[in-house]
Amino acid sequence: MPPRKRTRKGEAAKEEDAQPSPGQDGFASDEDMGYNAAPQPSQRRSASRRGKAPIGGRAPDVHLPPAQDHTLSPVELADWEDAQHDEMLHQGKGPSSTSIMNEMAEAVVKVFCVHCQSNFSLPWQRRRQFSSTSSGFIVSGNRILTNAHCVEHAASLKVKRRGSDEKFIAHVVATGAECDIAMLRVEDPSFFEGVKPVQFGDLPNLQDSCIVVGYPIGGDTMSVTSGVVSRIEVTSYVHGSTELLGVQIDAAINSGNSGGPAFNDSGQCVGIAFQSLKGADDAENIGYIIPPPVVQHFVADVERNGRYTGFPALGIEWQKMENPDLRAASGMKAGQRGVMVRRVDPCGPAHKVLGPHDVVTSFDGVGISNDGTVAFRSGERISFSYLISQKYVGDTAVLRVIRAKPEVRQQQEQQQHLTDGGQGDVGQRTKQEKGKGKQRAGASGSGSGTQKQDAGADGANDADGAGSTGGNGRGR
Repeated sequence: MPPRKRTRKGEAAKEEDAQPSPGQDGFASDEDMGYNAAPQPSQRRSASRRGKAPIGGRAPDVHLPPAQDHTLSPVELADWEDAQHDEMLHQGKGPSSTSIMNEMAEAVVKVFCVHCQSNFSLPWQRRRQFSSTSSGFIVSGNRILTNAHCVEHAASLKVKRRGSDEKFIAHVVATGAECDIAMLRVEDPSFFEGVKPVQFGDLPNLQDSCIVVGYPIGGDTMSVTSGVVSRIEVTSYVHGSTELLGVQIDAAINSGNSGGPAFNDSGQCVGIAFQSLKGADDAENIGYIIPPPVVQHFVADVERNGRYTGFPALGIEWQKMENPDLRAASGMKAGQRGVMVRRVDPCGPAHKVLGPHDVVTSFDGVGISNDGTVAFRSGERISFSYLISQKYVGDTAVLRVIRAKPEVRQQQEQQQHLTDGGQGDVGQRTKQEKGKGKQRAGASGSGSGTQKQDAGADGANDADGAGSTGGNGRGR
């Protein structure tokens, strides 16, 4: 092949003279073919992350699209996008993690509370006061959210911002004992100057990273711990003794973290720290945060009604229908699924709608499985009580029910009646047996009197009378 024709500076070579030269393997190299006209993604990423770009110099133009002659693999394309993000941060065109962290920290406050619990055994007195510190954060409308147990029985309540030495008096607007959330307000508008309210994000997914910010024990300044989402399910809320949706994380949550927000990588709040599992066997790094759906339900409830009305409930006790014989006895056909009602609260909202041995198959069009779960996002299942908790007090819901057979319901009512009557008969028989026992004891006394009579030939009437009197006395 003829050698490449040289050209002068500024003179373009002819197309037929610009033939690619063969490489060591006999083929033209990528550099000769012009594939490396733009820097490769791997080269951009290493240069930006290893600090090889000259300080103060022009960074590579990462906004150029990849060369059309060279198709990037998915891995290379992801590296190229990461390099674009890094270069944007390097050029100051995007938010950095430091700026996001500063914005998040400015909205987190420290809560000082003096508790004074009532003495229910001595209503005219109060128990001894004690103080506590916890965390909170500022949301839209110049409001502060924290945990309900942090401000329970509050006699004095103050809040302080990060980097400030002044405490502001706060007041409780609403308290939700069930969801363990409380809303506070501060009358002084200067407290909220220069603060960007916290924005709520969506419900996180498994393995999503999160950062818990608060003022736990071990110091007076702000503490930041990080972790990932470990589990999402309906969990028990200790403060309200209820079961609502909860998110388990492996970030450290200690005393004082309660009420503090948990942020994702974008700076959005994905939960409120409120409890942790400690003291259990083989349990480590198990903390819980209140997810956004529960928090938003509390806030919306207060905004709609002016006060907290609570989370609704059907007022029933149910059991699983995983036993095929139980499903057959309840009249369920093949393919039908649901849960069976065991008891209905007479004061509950469903006491005129549902009855014992009824089978609930769906709630608002969402099918309920035999184990009491419903489909939840992709590849996940959750207890159907989550659907109930998303309603508000006064809302209506559509239930699809398989009514219990009349003979089954009648038999159940008869069994209940017999059980109640049997308990009364047992109590009555017990009283009668006790009375008979006392009478037998009196008869034994009479026998003793008779033995006294036999023992003494003289005064037989006195002995017999004494025995009878003693017997009657014991009989009573």
